[in-house]
Amino acid sequence: MKAIKFFTVLAICIMLLSCNNKAKSKTTSFDTSVSKIEVLDFHSTHRCMTCNAIEANTKYTLDTYFEKELKDEKITFQVINVDEEANEKIAEKFEASGTALILNVIKNGKEKQINLTEFAFMQGNDQNVFSKELKAKIDMELKTL
Repeated sequence: MKAIKFFTVLAICIMLLSCNNKAKSKTTSFDTSVSKIEVLDFHSTHRCMTCNAIEANTKYTLDTYFEKELKDEKITFQVINVDEEANEKIAEKFEASGTALILNVIKNGKEKQINLTEFAFMQGNDQNVFSKELKAKIDMELKTL
């Protein structure tokens, strides 16, 4: 019986660690002619229902409200599996070890990372609320470009 409880607690801890990542806000610089928003959806190979919903609702929001900005590459969207070796450097850059939703706002070549992971997990399963709030966050950042 103790073994079952131990493995249950262990399984929950592993799930939380793989699904919950808190990247820190950072500002870095590169090409000064670049101004755009990168929407980065990090995930691990094994994904929970909420992790899948975050991706689907992010894509829905971008396709519904930011079609022109996507076409003009003012906004880009990337889904990145942190478990794949090819994504090791970008995952490390954004300190993503599991699921994370990050806005990388690039203005005049300077990057500002906005971590939306907590918001995404709290609202990820409610498309209406998620979409409305994500749209507002992106709109606010677009005004600064």
